[in-house]
Amino acid sequence: DKFRGEKPGEAALSILPLAHRDWARRYEVNLLVDNSILNGAPVVVENHPSYGNLLGRIEHEVAMGASRTDFSMIHPGALHRANGGYLVIPARDLLVNPYAWEGLKRVLREGEIRIVELANQVGLVNTITLEPKPIPLRIKIVLIGTPLLYYMLQSLDEDFAKLFQVRAEFTTSMQRTPETEQEYGLFVKSVVLENKLPPFDNSAVAKIIEYSSRLADDQHKLSTRFGKIADLVREATFWANREARKDQKKSRKSQPAPLVTADAVNKAIDESLYRSNLIEERIQEMIADGTLMIDVSGEKIGQINALTVIQLGDFGFGKPSRVTASVYAGRNGIVDIERQTNLGGPIHTKGVLILNGFLGQRFGQQKALSISANLTFEQSYEGIEGDSASTAELLSLLSAIGNIPLRQDRAITGSIKQRGQIQAIGGVNEKIEGFFTTCKTMGLTGEQGVIIPHANSQQLMLNDQVVEAVEQGNFHIWTATTIDEAILLFTGMDAGDLQDDG
Repeated sequence: DKFRGEKPGEAALSILPLAHRDWARRYEVNLLVDNSILNGAPVVVENHPSYGNLLGRIEHEVAMGASRTDFSMIHPGALHRANGGYLVIPARDLLVNPYAWEGLKRVLREGEIRIVELANQVGLVNTITLEPKPIPLRIKIVLIGTPLLYYMLQSLDEDFAKLFQVRAEFTTSMQRTPETEQEYGLFVKSVVLENKLPPFDNSAVAKIIEYSSRLADDQHKLSTRFGKIADLVREATFWANREARKDQKKSRKSQPAPLVTADAVNKAIDESLYRSNLIEERIQEMIADGTLMIDVSGEKIGQINALTVIQLGDFGFGKPSRVTASVYAGRNGIVDIERQTNLGGPIHTKGVLILNGFLGQRFGQQKALSISANLTFEQSYEGIEGDSASTAELLSLLSAIGNIPLRQDRAITGSIKQRGQIQAIGGVNEKIEGFFTTCKTMGLTGEQGVIIPHANSQQLMLNDQVVEAVEQGNFHIWTATTIDEAILLFTGMDAGDLQDDG
């Protein structure tokens, strides 16, 4: 009778259609996955990898105060949709979702997808539910995450290395060649087309490539941080359009679509820095009014300008710091005031201890050294880390011992070896620009400059102001490979050679 339907003239109650629909549901088909329109293997990206979204779920409905379910309420997960193909999952999102990581590992170990109600599995709710037959699984899973996350999983999860055996690292930079520069230009073009932006001329593309090398901190490399490059392309377009509207108002004539040039790219870079450099401006103001005492002219004994970098999120800037040394009779050795006050980090402490090795190797071969000295960063009230100031500390120490003044219109950065070689450091561009800004604020004399390790030469990607000042002879950059070369640049005197008689 239910198949035949209602008889003609029979009064139908309002509840009968609902009851008939529930009865007829058993004859329906619940199609979980339909890949008939695909030309190849499915590729699924699951950006919300919860337990249910990965392994599927069985929904329930409440009728007459009772919970019920049937096969039509079975819903597939990402593993079902990607079965026979590829599933891409953000690793961190997978790990922060409860039970998702363990559920995924169980599926991979068993080689089949078993839909299990999470509430029943953890014993939170005991209700009658369905147990669908497991589905055979044939899939490639790609986890995307940071190197730190990979190393933690590798060391802390014994199943990780067994289940995920292929590792692929993505670099943040690539070689800068004519071919990759052309590819960069094509990338800029793709961003322009995707966002329907006005075209970029060759000068704008060239400036973007230079900025990419700046991001990579290397003249011979390009950054692969394409999201940041795409943001620069869009912002440069904004400033180009804004300038075009100003010109249109002045001429009171309609203008063709603007062509984005290097000026617009420079404007976008400058505005991006301006939005982030408030603290840098405040520090330079304090240097200019004498609150932070930095000398950029004259000579002083036991005093030198070191260079440091302050990193604030994705923005970093350099600033000069005064390093001083005091020497007196005694056998206490070199005392690092930063270490004694727990303001110096372990790498900074290592750099200071290396100074003892240098002095002993250079001057203590025939007689034991008898020295007491204090080293400190003046007006420093925060933690100090890194060994990039060890060369500056050694120069100030030698100046105090020999009673020989050091030029204050020059600054130096670099870490020192026990045998006197100067090693490469990080943040060389920011450090040079920080000292240049200080010199410009207090007045350029044409004699000021920075000494950097020779190994950092190819990493120079300075801003246009510094490059222009160097070209005009108003600012200078020297490289040094040994402490003896640095001594000559700061004192005008040769370091000398140790004679046979000591």
